[in-house]
Amino acid sequence: MPTFKTGVVDVRLDVQVTQGDTLVKNLHKEDFVVTDEGAPQNIVAFAHGTERLSLLLLLDVSGSMQRYLNQIARTARDAMKFLQPGDRVAIMVFAKRSELHQEFSDNLAETARQIANAIHDHDVGAGTAINQAVLDATKYMDKHAGPDGRRAVLILTDNLSISFMQPDAKVIRALDDADTVLDAIVVGRGIRPEQPKPGHTQNPDFTPADVFHLADETGGEAIKADRADASFKDMVERIRSRYTLAYHAPEAAPGSFRHVGVDLTPQARKWYPAAVVHARPGYWVK
Repeated sequence: MPTFKTGVVDVRLDVQVTQGDTLVKNLHKEDFVVTDEGAPQNIVAFAHGTERLSLLLLLDVSGSMQRYLNQIARTARDAMKFLQPGDRVAIMVFAKRSELHQEFSDNLAETARQIANAIHDHDVGAGTAINQAVLDATKYMDKHAGPDGRRAVLILTDNLSISFMQPDAKVIRALDDADTVLDAIVVGRGIRPEQPKPGHTQNPDFTPADVFHLADETGGEAIKADRADASFKDMVERIRSRYTLAYHAPEAAPGSFRHVGVDLTPQARKWYPAAVVHARPGYWVK
């Protein structure tokens, strides 16, 4: 079984393939094409659902979120069943501030129980600071997830926040540096903010929160849900069933950004003509 490690000279990509709402689960290494700055790359390692997963649950516990938190607490045990032995889950809560509720643990039954406790055990202030919370989750991930396996943050939020002094670009860079995918369940009144109209600019230090954008730029998914319980189970399953591809990083100047493309081969496209490939669009050279 291949082992993927962070911080080495290989570029690793978490990849999800969907056709409509259905996951495409039966692809192989030979079904993918990867390019780096337009140049085809040789896939040197491939895995599908076999790597250890480090998953951080980032829960918005601001006042408007109470009923959605109760929903995922009731279904948490079923959601954890999609994970595998050796997978680890941490829990962090946030509103104005972030606090860690549970360190990474492979005791998934206890994790399911702790989700209910996390809702009530913290006083993290009034207000919602989504981008800062994602940064805090990424720092914890980078420090404690370990060098091997896949990494994902799953945030539950209503996406109602202003990104004060923490622009999206900074958050995306941190997630990229930590080889972490962000996925999101957006509930309540939260929607995807409209992009500025041509000729209009936004102050990057005072922009509406947009977890949809953060997910797109890290290869994850963000969904709008009326109920959090079914969506929570579905998202955990989707995170667990991703493909992992790796290729040797080409020579490049440190600090430069490299654009990456991931697609299916023409033969695989015949089987799945409407398939959508989700992967991060590039990486920063370390």
